[in-house]
Amino acid sequence: MRGEIDKRAMGLLSGGHLATDLASGTLPALLPFFKDRFDLSYTLAALLILASTFASSIIQPFFGHWSDRYKLEWMLPAGITVAGLGIGLGTIMPSYWLLLLFVVISGFGIAAFHPEASKCASFASGQRRASGMSLFQVGGNVGYGLGPIVAVPLVNWLGIRGGLLIAVPTTVVGLILLRNLPRLVGLSGGTQARTVRQGTNNPRALTLLLTVITLRGTLTFALVTFVPLYVVSLGHSKAYGSHLLALMLLTGGAGTLFTGPLADRVGRRPVLIVSTLLGGLFTVLFIQVDGLLGAVGLAGVGLCTIATYAVQTLMCQEYMPQNLGMASGLAIGLSSGLAGVAAVVLGAVADSINLKTALWLLVAAPVVAFLLSLRLPATPAQRTVTVAEPSG
Repeated sequence: MRGEIDKRAMGLLSGGHLATDLASGTLPALLPFFKDRFDLSYTLAALLILASTFASSIIQPFFGHWSDRYKLEWMLPAGITVAGLGIGLGTIMPSYWLLLLFVVISGFGIAAFHPEASKCASFASGQRRASGMSLFQVGGNVGYGLGPIVAVPLVNWLGIRGGLLIAVPTTVVGLILLRNLPRLVGLSGGTQARTVRQGTNNPRALTLLLTVITLRGTLTFALVTFVPLYVVSLGHSKAYGSHLLALMLLTGGAGTLFTGPLADRVGRRPVLIVSTLLGGLFTVLFIQVDGLLGAVGLAGVGLCTIATYAVQTLMCQEYMPQNLGMASGLAIGLSSGLAGVAAVVLGAVADSINLKTALWLLVAAPVVAFLLSLRLPATPAQRTVTVAEPSG
């Protein structure tokens, strides 16, 4: 049907996103084990997240730039495979610094995958771009949420070296995408691809949006980094911490299926503004209340931040339609990398004062992001377009 989502292509892209973010989602859950193994401070533990974030995020705009200029669909299977091998081999390293090196290698794979995959997903989305991008994003969100569920039982069962098995599913999915690469290559030549690229870039709006995304990402990345450690500091088990983290991530993943169609219906900007405000309120609930209500608050944060990744990425593409790969790299990459730096700063605060104080300071991020989001212009989304039939 004309204008509909290319479901087969989107399934491949979403599955690849799941496998890639499964690899990256294991790292936060493994932090308590690495902390015990190498006797790490909170700062050094957060440095692992920063290294992963820097490698997977800061350089994403460069991959996005190359993706806009050249045909680099081979980065899809290659990125997935490297992402899994890096984190898997990292778990068997004998020293902290070698672990750090392989975390960086894994990050390079993640950085190579995301801009090209996000651009292809936009081409495959038909007229329902927010809904289509949400289907792509839900794969990543679910993968990231499955990371703790997969990693912790493996390590509890086989020891820290059990993490090597993380590379198995990513390698399998990489081979599947390699086999189906011709179909994904064909997406960039259709009428939908040309339509998506229509319009002029709006650098001012893009800069403001990236600031909002960075502040929202600071909240997300800090919680992903410190939730397992914070829960353990309250007297709970490491397993309970990984379950709470998975709750936040999987709620965000499931919520993506709701926020995408909602953004197609009411607009991207209202969804971004309201979710930013609610994310701050849910963070306060998580910090202030332990137990069931705290878990509800953490799930709410996931729903308000992680579930709207697709919306904010699409807004970046619509503010920068002439450079979709670069826009995706900036939205998913650079802003997330800067958020990772903030997580390390909070780790230093946790070392010098305590972790709960650092989390209270974190609440400022969504407050400022909410105020700035009110100044965002509506995106020039095109709602009526002529779209070619999906090929194949």
